[in-house]
Amino acid sequence: MNISLGSLYTLLSSLIFFLYWLMVVSTTLRIVTRRRPATYVVSWLLIIYIVPILGTILYLLIGEVHLGKMRTHRAQSLRLDIKQFIQQLRNYSKIFTHHVSQVAKPIFNLCKSQTTLDGFCGNQIELLTSAEQVFDRLIADVDAATSNIEMVFYIWNEGGKADQLALALIRAANRGVQCRIMLDSAGSRRFFHSPHCLAMKAANIEIIEVLKVHLLRFIFRRLDLRQHRKMIMIDNHISYTGSMNIVDPRYFKQDKDVGIWIDVMIRMNGPITTLMDIIFASDWQLETGKRIALPNIPDFSTLPQEKDHILQVIASGPGYTDDMIHQVLLTAIYAAQQQIIITTPYFVPSDMILQALCTAALRGVEVVIIVPQHNDSLMVKWASRAFFTELLEAGVKIFEFQHNLLHTKSVLIDEQLTLIGTVNLDMRSLWLNFEITTVIDNNHFGQQIKKLLNEYLTQSVEINKDFWLQRPFWQHIAERLFYFFSPLL
Repeated sequence: MNISLGSLYTLLSSLIFFLYWLMVVSTTLRIVTRRRPATYVVSWLLIIYIVPILGTILYLLIGEVHLGKMRTHRAQSLRLDIKQFIQQLRNYSKIFTHHVSQVAKPIFNLCKSQTTLDGFCGNQIELLTSAEQVFDRLIADVDAATSNIEMVFYIWNEGGKADQLALALIRAANRGVQCRIMLDSAGSRRFFHSPHCLAMKAANIEIIEVLKVHLLRFIFRRLDLRQHRKMIMIDNHISYTGSMNIVDPRYFKQDKDVGIWIDVMIRMNGPITTLMDIIFASDWQLETGKRIALPNIPDFSTLPQEKDHILQVIASGPGYTDDMIHQVLLTAIYAAQQQIIITTPYFVPSDMILQALCTAALRGVEVVIIVPQHNDSLMVKWASRAFFTELLEAGVKIFEFQHNLLHTKSVLIDEQLTLIGTVNLDMRSLWLNFEITTVIDNNHFGQQIKKLLNEYLTQSVEINKDFWLQRPFWQHIAERLFYFFSPLL
């Protein structure tokens, strides 16, 4: 049978159109049938309809959270061990308390419903507000370590104080302290081939490259899934967390023209470190497949009341309770009665958080958001500004931190309840990455944070609503354009 060239062209055109249609429809159905925020769904649909082939490829690469079969199996095998360990932990009743402040009570109730654990009492906590403070305190603790040191970080960057910490870890390993370090593959890619990394490995320090970046790996797991936690545990008793990576700001991203990165960390001493150890053991087995012994549960003595901070730690990421940190943030905002102060370098909130902030301002709560004027992510900078008009019209006060990049991630509620950790108010932190947040119920600590935030405000300029509404029209277009691409941020 002879087929004319025209008929063949028509047939091929019809086949290509059918395959194109099938690709768009199947991807659309895949997106809308998954439980995701409406803005997330709409943004992805717009991307796919505007650039269908590229949009579909992007969605398959980074549109869904999946660990891969191997990691999923490891996560499932961990659950029984962790459940048994938590049951043993609950037997040490004196390290727990349900006597928390009124504003903190909804959050601690939420945490207990998800983890079965009340707030941890008997902890001491120290606020470290500069990189120099953090490194000096940490190096001293590493030099005093006697049994084990565990660390998880997104970025380790050579230079300055970071090199001094590397040398301290080598000294610890040489005297028999077991050191395990997990670093994100993308965030620390330069460090893995650095002289200090090689020297640390030569000293028998275990350094694991987490979530290795390789284009072919998208077949097995989401390509841009990141280990974003910042955690240090020493001798199962001292722990650190916060927003700072292992970087000396004087040597980090100085070519980005955003100034010095401003961070905070907290140093905790007490039973809360046991929970941090559980999170580390889970991450270690998830990545390596190797099971490490969960920490022995020490028989803590309750510390004096004036030094007693009530804490809870919330971990998130694939394999953890869905939306947990998002739920905690919403609960904290709705619990506020007088004031909410938020610092975040990347502000692309969910619709629910945006509505909660506006509602809080409208019901008389003073809502203050501090973001950096200069940002290392152009897309986030413009996308975040798409929310400013609605916030300003509701009465939210927005300040831009000048000269340097404010990287601190904190929420302060009524000078009593503090959330400090690694979580940015963006889609990536709320729905994707491995993150950690510490909840602190203590008025004295809240006042310390308030003093720090007031220092930030003295270095910030408030956005005037009338001036903001008169900004050039092209800025409106840029804001909305980058907002549509928020799933990629």
